[in-house]
Amino acid sequence: MSTTIKDIARKLNISIATVSKALNDSYDISDKTKKRVREAAKEMNYKPNAIAQGLVTNKTNTIGLIIPDITNPFYPEIARGVEEELNKYGYNIFLCNSNWEIKKEEKYIDLLVSKQVEGIILAHSGVKNGSLENIDIPIVSVATKSGYKGENFVVIDDKKGGYLATKHLLDSGYKSIMFIGGQNTIETNRMRFEGYKQALMEQGIQLDERLIKNGDFTKESGYVLVKNSLKEGIIPTGIFGGTDMLALGVMQAVRECGLNIPEDIGIVGFDDISFSQLPEISLTTIAQPKYDMGVISAKTLLDKINKSKGKDTILNPKLIIRKTTRKVYD
Repeated sequence: MSTTIKDIARKLNISIATVSKALNDSYDISDKTKKRVREAAKEMNYKPNAIAQGLVTNKTNTIGLIIPDITNPFYPEIARGVEEELNKYGYNIFLCNSNWEIKKEEKYIDLLVSKQVEGIILAHSGVKNGSLENIDIPIVSVATKSGYKGENFVVIDDKKGGYLATKHLLDSGYKSIMFIGGQNTIETNRMRFEGYKQALMEQGIQLDERLIKNGDFTKESGYVLVKNSLKEGIIPTGIFGGTDMLALGVMQAVRECGLNIPEDIGIVGFDDISFSQLPEISLTTIAQPKYDMGVISAKTLLDKINKSKGKDTILNPKLIIRKTTRKVYD
């Protein structure tokens, strides 16, 4: 059974209030008493209750981080940046995985508030979240905006990224470009699609609804969407996968149908996750500075906790050319 301040008080024959004040370095407790209490606490292996301390100090030194998919290497990189930055200032993190489910996201927000976290960093699931309107702790959205009126956000320029991906395919000679996306409710997906449309329009290519497919942000979704399209005889020369996970599924489907990458179909992803760099994959992609996004979102949240005005950050995407695209010659 863990030691409590009541146990320390009994051992030293002093009041519980005196022990509490001594542990919290109260001005009206002598240095001698503080020393006795701290030595006893150490000897008895006393571990302070963060919630109880928070009631006294109004600080729990804890932050909530909600991500939608722990299996996607994109989000652990963000989490690493968040954790390493916050640890510099003595903060601990409650990590929650919503699995792209709005009900889980709402449940975790309520849980984190009940744990008296000092702020939340949220990689939003994409559906309007009413829970965000009813809390009064600082929130920073990362990777996508939540639409919460009090949020600040740290995102990539998704429209520019979608434009760069599609333009690269077009400039390389792939003229019939398919868009494989995630949920339409998610702003990142909508913005990447807007970039795709812009690149087509600039080259006078009319939008073909048969080449626009949306599912979710998983490898399995990319595989199914493309496999079904190819079976139906819808065969593009290039495919823009809205995430690298989608693009990995696309690559599997294309190869299973007997087509070659990049000779028959060129493929571009989005995120530049670690798997994309492997020699056997070597995926052309749009890179996001994932770790930096985590660091910046942590710094932004700390500013808000310390009553400074938070700021929004929009970072630039970067095209990384690897072996799933090449120059196409007629």
